[in-house]
Amino acid sequence: MIIGVPKERKVHEYRVALTPQSVRVLVQRGNKVIVEKNAGVGSKIGDEEFRRAGAKIVESEEELFKSSELVVKVKELLPEEFPLIRKDQVLFSYLHLAANRELLEALKKSGVFAIAFETVELPDGSLPLLSPMSRIAGRLSIQIGIHFLEKTGGGKGVLMSGAPGVKPGKVAVIGGGTVGYNAVLSALGLGAEVVLIDINPRKLEFFHEEFGGKVKTLPSYPDLIKKELKDSDLVVGAVLVTGDKAPRVITNEMISEMESGSVLVDVAIDQGGCSETSRPTNLDYPTFDVDGVIHYCVTNIPSLVSRTASYSLSNNILPYVLKIADGKVEEDEALKKGINVDRGRLLLRLD
Repeated sequence: MIIGVPKERKVHEYRVALTPQSVRVLVQRGNKVIVEKNAGVGSKIGDEEFRRAGAKIVESEEELFKSSELVVKVKELLPEEFPLIRKDQVLFSYLHLAANRELLEALKKSGVFAIAFETVELPDGSLPLLSPMSRIAGRLSIQIGIHFLEKTGGGKGVLMSGAPGVKPGKVAVIGGGTVGYNAVLSALGLGAEVVLIDINPRKLEFFHEEFGGKVKTLPSYPDLIKKELKDSDLVVGAVLVTGDKAPRVITNEMISEMESGSVLVDVAIDQGGCSETSRPTNLDYPTFDVDGVIHYCVTNIPSLVSRTASYSLSNNILPYVLKIADGKVEEDEALKKGINVDRGRLLLRLD
């Protein structure tokens, strides 16, 4: 199969879907891999590394799409890229269609066979291609929050660890999945006071046991969320419903009662965000203010650590790229769940 790896066009998207190591494996299995010029530059991977791995470098995205049977990329197509896709292609990428109806309609109209990383699902319900980036985003959410809590970042000037005689900062994490777990891990490591809120009692039990009672755990009731957010310095939105829009568990009223200079990092923004006040931002203009609360709603957070993220993503998607290239999508139940659009038909269930 001819596999194409384009350069990402999203604002400050520095990741690349496949690394030279993965390309070499694909080529050794009899596939042809073409990579757009400078596709890996943002992750410190030069064209020559791809050439040594057996890839052909092409000058333009148009040439790459025209020549490819399978297009493997990181982020969803942008409107200017819609005309490039066609019905005899397979697209394998993050899509997040529940929050992007324009892209959904474009994919249906094109007749492309589109598989989304974020809905590939194993029998135990885990998401093997979402988890690597969720892990990174969860850890970065605390790092980002710390920066914007600093006075020069517009925040209230709080040190997460506190100081002798001064209480530590408080972090509220809403959602106990991969993002939430890694946010909690990072916040605790910095000495913050941490509360985890989730709708699932098993998740609450897990966090209580995993961290030896050091994390306060609460069920996801509006009154409890409101109370915890009121005195939190940093809130991490980590709510996920596979393939669907994130529920808006944080209301305008809750935000209005938070202290000025507090920070909300809404990692759920790819799926629409979990706060009524959230809207997508990019790395050029990452924040906005609502009632004095700094909102960080960047839709490609892992791009901040593009080299780490690219290698992590490539390692995890490679087995599935091999199966697609071998024509074995229907033999893999996890991949079948990842099919969002099949030649004009929407297979993803959207509420």
